[in-house]
Formats: sequence, structure tokens, C-alpha cells
Amino acid sequence: MNAVMERWVKSLRGELLDRTLIWNEAHLRHALREYEQHYNQHRAHRSLAAAAPLRARPQPLGTDRSERLAVLRRDRLGGVLHEYRHAA
Repeated sequence: MNAVMERWVKSLRGELLDRTLIWNEAHLRHALREYEQHYNQHRAHRSLAAAAPLRARPQPLGTDRSERLAVLRRDRLGGVLHEYRHAA
């Protein structure tokens, strides 16, 4: 379990805490909650073949969809974290 937590803490530091000025405990809790949702619901994980833990694996795009591909970006925590999705 230590290896799992060490990886999570390293990701948390590199992607969030090293880029954010935390004002108080309430702000820290909010940032941690947002990062946890991002980490488990959106962030791609190498060991899961680029899928998020709490989401189904993405289906490969067909040639007809890849020609007219549009991407939407959602910023979290004031632009520190970015989430990208395929537009319908």
C-alpha cells in the first residue's frame, strides 16, 4: 500500500500542490477534493491503458469520427487542471 500512496502523493505534488498557493485549511480541502475527483474520474492512468479508475475504457475512434473530431476543454481549480473530452 505504501507504493500506491507514494505514487498518489507524488502525482498530487507535481500536478497540484507545486503549482498552487494554498490560503487556508478550507482552501486545501477544496483543492484536494477537486484533485481526487480529477484523479479518479478523468486522469488517464498508464496501468489502465489510458483509462480513469472510475470510468469505462474509451472506445477507439473509427475513421469517420476521427476526420471531424472536436475536443472540448474544461478547466478545474482555476486552470491548474485541464480535462479534455470529445465533442458530440
